[in-house]
Amino acid sequence: MNALAITTAISTGRRELVDVRARSLLMAKWRVLWVVLAFAFAALVALLRITFLGLFDGSDGSDAAVNLAAPRGDIVDRHGVPLARAFPAYALWYNPAALGDDGAPLVRTPREVAQALIRIFPDMQVDDLTKRLADGKPGYLRRRILPEDANRIHALGEPALEFPREIERFYPQGSMAAHVLGFVGADGAGHVGMEQAFNKRLTDPSTSGLPAMMSIDARVQGALEDELSKGMTDTNAQGAAGVILDVETGEVVALASLPSFNPNLIDRAGEANIFNRVTNQVYELGSTFKPITVAAAIDAGVVRDFSYRYQSNRALSIGGFEIKDSHALGASLNVPEALIHSSNIVTAQVADQLGGERLNATMRALGMDQRAQIELPARGFPIWPKGNWSRITTMTVSYGHGIAVTPLHLASAYAALVNGGIWRPATLVKVDPGKAAAGHRVFKASTSARMRQLLRMIVSLGTGRKADALGYRVGGKTGSAEKPGAGGYRESSLVATFAAAFPMDHPRYVIIIMLDEPQGTAAASGQRTAAFNAAPLVGRLVPRIGPLLGIMPDATRDVDITDLAPLVGRGGKE
Repeated sequence: MNALAITTAISTGRRELVDVRARSLLMAKWRVLWVVLAFAFAALVALLRITFLGLFDGSDGSDAAVNLAAPRGDIVDRHGVPLARAFPAYALWYNPAALGDDGAPLVRTPREVAQALIRIFPDMQVDDLTKRLADGKPGYLRRRILPEDANRIHALGEPALEFPREIERFYPQGSMAAHVLGFVGADGAGHVGMEQAFNKRLTDPSTSGLPAMMSIDARVQGALEDELSKGMTDTNAQGAAGVILDVETGEVVALASLPSFNPNLIDRAGEANIFNRVTNQVYELGSTFKPITVAAAIDAGVVRDFSYRYQSNRALSIGGFEIKDSHALGASLNVPEALIHSSNIVTAQVADQLGGERLNATMRALGMDQRAQIELPARGFPIWPKGNWSRITTMTVSYGHGIAVTPLHLASAYAALVNGGIWRPATLVKVDPGKAAAGHRVFKASTSARMRQLLRMIVSLGTGRKADALGYRVGGKTGSAEKPGAGGYRESSLVATFAAAFPMDHPRYVIIIMLDEPQGTAAASGQRTAAFNAAPLVGRLVPRIGPLLGIMPDATRDVDITDLAPLVGRGGKE
């Protein structure tokens, strides 16, 4: 073979090798392209499938919504103390289809599984649990379990017993402020209290990240509930209610209704005791209305001369009805004495001079003819005398009979009595400085100043003496009203109320305390009236909450009553 032939052969081989390499490279590129196209096609199919399901699938996607939704927002008190929180937790779920639709849902018998679960949860009932397992219906066996409980259930080897992770609503303070907070039901929605009122805000992903701050002070709330519980126990009362209100802003610093409930246990305790006596139950609050009547009369110019004396030793007979006092108070009383001794007879005469139209207008201006203004959904409607008030209606309303309102109505009215005359709606939302509702004027500032004197005199000289707390200048009024029943009022059933404010030289807070059907126990000196049960409760409560609210006792200060003190005699006993 000559050199030319060898050279030609080498060249040809090189060209063939180059061709093979080119074809291989081209094939590799095509393979990569096909792989990319395949992935793109798969992604497109997946995207179209997701779009189709989102637009046309018949399910509502509730399970996905539950799993993907942001946790429910926290509720905190005015200082950031947590009152309601959300955190992951386990549940015990029974899934009969876990082993397939054809086989038995459980490895062992329902009775055996129930007995095994009872050893983990002794508070459950074996017969009830056996029945639920035997029914073969999916559902919760227990809404909340601990992680160690989940491990013990897993060790039973029953695939039908599942423990999914869910978002738990937890109330770290237990039953405290339960009627303010409400609870979250199995449906994930808020019920009754601020859980219901705030529901949209707490569940909206755009707002749930920020806690909802309430006006409640957890420290004051705890003190109020503690004293109410003691008062209710000491007097064997059926129930109790209390509210503490900022007179300048309308903020509710504490609100309690007893008996209460634990929102952490609502799924097991049912709906017992969720009724709110402060905002949802209306009562005839008796003599606590007398200062309101007197303020209206002072504002209208009906009462000018505080030394003027009204007859008080004879019952008033009006249209077949008789108005009398609980005990003899002497031949005559002036207005300061009538308030200090709590005279129905004199208050009725003042109201008669004022007239039904003007008293009606004052009560309307205080919101007594409509549901209490506050964010809570459960708000009772007052029992309000309709039409033009007759003479007897005007007289009985003047001392708190024939009209029924909630304790919150009374709190807002007393705030207007002492804060200079401005009525504002109550609120459970913390109010920023300078952002309080404008409200509207009900009483003149001069009338409010006079009422601060009179309310202080009731506590220092009259029926409210047991509410006096040294250095806190407490003012207020007792009220003891018989509860209406079939055939008239029941003498054996009283509602005892004390409406207070402090410190009276510069009022900051109103306190309403109510006991429902207190008994004449030894702790109440054998008496059932407010002077012996509700008033002492205020006297114990104020020194507990005053320092928490920035009010320190000062025995060197008091309301100046030098112009009225010479006009009054000894106090009464209501």
